[in-house]
Amino acid sequence: MTITPFMTQEGMTRRRMLGAALAVGAAVPMGVARPVWAASTAPGPVQLTLPVPTGPYPVGTVPLHLVDASRPDPVAGPGHHRELMASLWYPARRAEDLPRAPWMAEGALRALLTDADFTLDPALGPLTAGRVGAPVHRTGQRLPVIVYSHGSGSHRGDHTIMVQELASHGYAVVTVDHTHDTFTQFPDGRVVTPGDVPMFPRDFAADLRFLLDCVERLAAGRNPDVDGKPLPQGLLGALDPRCIGAFGWSKGGTATALTMLADRRVRAGLSVDGPMQPTITADLDRPFMMMTAVFTRAAMPDVAEFWTHLRGWRLDIQADGAIHNSYGDNATLIPQAGKILGMTTQQIQDWIGTLDPARAVRIQQAYPLAFFDLNLRHRGQGHLLDGPCPAFPEVKFLP
Repeated sequence: MTITPFMTQEGMTRRRMLGAALAVGAAVPMGVARPVWAASTAPGPVQLTLPVPTGPYPVGTVPLHLVDASRPDPVAGPGHHRELMASLWYPARRAEDLPRAPWMAEGALRALLTDADFTLDPALGPLTAGRVGAPVHRTGQRLPVIVYSHGSGSHRGDHTIMVQELASHGYAVVTVDHTHDTFTQFPDGRVVTPGDVPMFPRDFAADLRFLLDCVERLAAGRNPDVDGKPLPQGLLGALDPRCIGAFGWSKGGTATALTMLADRRVRAGLSVDGPMQPTITADLDRPFMMMTAVFTRAAMPDVAEFWTHLRGWRLDIQADGAIHNSYGDNATLIPQAGKILGMTTQQIQDWIGTLDPARAVRIQQAYPLAFFDLNLRHRGQGHLLDGPCPAFPEVKFLP
């Protein structure tokens, strides 16, 4: 893939990490550096879990099959347009009888594990809190919307902890697989993996802007799913197209900034350790927050340059002990896998940093919610964003 060396390394590292996290009980793959793991004492493979969201609402979710007719597909050839898989997460009415959505579709997860040289039954992957097709919880007001962009070589379920947390507090969150730089599965069974077609932050941003169009269609009562898939009860007309935020991890964080610069429909943006490559030199006048770890202003000139162009409300926080992969689902998946595989504490920290996993989860749940509540709903969260908080002593506010 013709991308920056950082992107190439990040995509591969992310896939290796996901494979390791899910390959409980599997052999260490050939061709991968072999850490010295102790023999597992577990009786057999155990399904991994994700933390339960803390909000007052159950969570519903539905996949969406989308086609952007304005953009040709660079791989499929003439007559084919940009095809995407997305998921919509939302506050739901109770529907315990409905199945919980998997973290990834089985075919996409199988492809990811194969890419990482692991053989594992995809059924061992975690389930989410989202009930598939659950009715939408309607309160008489439309739901604020947030769109999400994953990192290079990752997938739309990568930050499910954050996504389902936001949905449990009353947000509609739309996640997307950036085709040709992701592991994704379409309704007809096709599985597409990261390929040789360059996918840059601007391509991710174009996908996000198309998602905004789809949000407007849903808000107007029209179904954007190209297969005409029935949507959950109450979803049509439930979204507020005038109250939209965006966030993304790594390359998706850069894409979030580019989307805001190109499209004023996004009122607030959050970058989760985005490198801001290529350099962004245009001014941004709406609220923007950075949760940094490795790609800090001190270490990355591109991030420092971007910061100087933030003309609206801005905030940069960093958790002690966090590395690039600390903010995401691996914060909880890697330690679970480590126990089964007999990994040492050091080996787990090599994957996710020294930030305590339980604390990493709470930070992921609290700070994005506080940011979007403040800047989309104009609600305070106990002044969590005003400065250092005794409840989160590891979170530093960078001047």
